[in-house]
Amino acid sequence: PESLMQALEDLDYLAALDNDGNLSEFGIIMSEFPLDPQLSKSILASCEFDCVDEMLTIAAMVTAPNCFSHLPRGAEEAALSCWKKFLHPEGDHFTLINIYKAYQDMALNSTSEHCVEKWCHDYFLNCSALRMADVIRAELLEIIKRIELPYTEPAFGSKENTLNIRKALLSGYFMQIARDVDGSGNYLMLTHKQVAQLHPLSCYSVTKKMPEWVLFHKFSISDNNYIRIASEISPEL
Repeated sequence: PESLMQALEDLDYLAALDNDGNLSEFGIIMSEFPLDPQLSKSILASCEFDCVDEMLTIAAMVTAPNCFSHLPRGAEEAALSCWKKFLHPEGDHFTLINIYKAYQDMALNSTSEHCVEKWCHDYFLNCSALRMADVIRAELLEIIKRIELPYTEPAFGSKENTLNIRKALLSGYFMQIARDVDGSGNYLMLTHKQVAQLHPLSCYSVTKKMPEWVLFHKFSISDNNYIRIASEISPEL
């Protein structure tokens, strides 16, 4: 019952319920997407902030399995060197877009599936996970078109687009914010009231530049108290 109450509370915060506890109009549209409510809310917000294309990619990448391959012992340095090519200074959500775009370019320009698999292998990326992300993204785009939500052309890379992606993410994940309390990467999660660290594969861990505030996709106590998939935000947002 406690987890059910928490789920209802979260839906209420996301404006998915009306005053009687039924799905609101907004909640009904959110329910069209086979995703976590936070992710559905972020996609709907992206329609308002003109960054649907990018948000669909993020949604597909975080819903699919981990795109980074499980590494054999001794391959860590080589893998990190490859992965650094995709790092985006604005955060892990943006890095996922870079990885997906690189995979898409490779898939479109390759003569065979074997070439794509070799490229993934060379970059220590999980090919089946990226294929799955591709399928999920296509399904989400179909839903957007079916329920006639506005869809703008991609503008990834522009300053305005970066800000808009952050705003869309924040619309869904405002309950998943953490602050670096001591300047050394110990993040206090505002809702959980627990301290955690960014995952070693986070772009911030790799570049050793820890932002004060981050929005994160998930947190796992069992996984060394790591925050996974984080991007910098500012309180002004």
